[in-house]
Amino acid sequence: MSDNTSSTDLEIDNLPNRLTIFRLALVPVVVICLYGAAMELQYPWHSTLGWTAAWIFALASITDFFDGYIARKKDIVTVFGSFLDPIADKFLTVSSLIMLQALDRIPAFIVIILVLREMYMTSLRLLATNEGITVPVSELGKWKTAIQMIGIPMLMANETWWIFPFPIMGTILIYAASILSLWSAISYSLNMIAKLKQARMASKVKANQTKGNE
Repeated sequence: MSDNTSSTDLEIDNLPNRLTIFRLALVPVVVICLYGAAMELQYPWHSTLGWTAAWIFALASITDFFDGYIARKKDIVTVFGSFLDPIADKFLTVSSLIMLQALDRIPAFIVIILVLREMYMTSLRLLATNEGITVPVSELGKWKTAIQMIGIPMLMANETWWIFPFPIMGTILIYAASILSLWSAISYSLNMIAKLKQARMASKVKANQTKGNE
């Protein structure tokens, strides 16, 4: 039984992992489109590259939802998927933010806030794993991710679509995401400190009980 579980954990070729790999493969495509838009601003087709990047980013975001949904629905949790899924998300988001800053569509300090927050949260989650504690993702963090994933493609397109002023809407959403990112990071930190204190207290109580039984 344990052998079967182990082999399943180490499985690579399944649908959620394929979607994650596909999302990771879309990252350089998005970067190339935005790079082309940055280098060819004097040509009318640079707008097409921006829209192409926006649609590809939207497609990648959809695969992020579905690979997580399928993994939970079919109980497919693998070491490879657990490792690669957050990396694919960060590669896609961080590279897009950097390219949008190069296009002067996002202020540098907003990019710094969002990127450093991701690095900080990754370090905190590693610490939590090492300490054997679990701190669930807060609703603030989920809202931050959702708002960011909507705002980024709007800024990639950077044009009014129908009656929707994407440049203005995207800017507002990215500012809102940066505020929520700081708020959720503080909330996560406080929750983690509380969990660490509980774990330390439980370990002390257990040690005292062990000594008392000796």
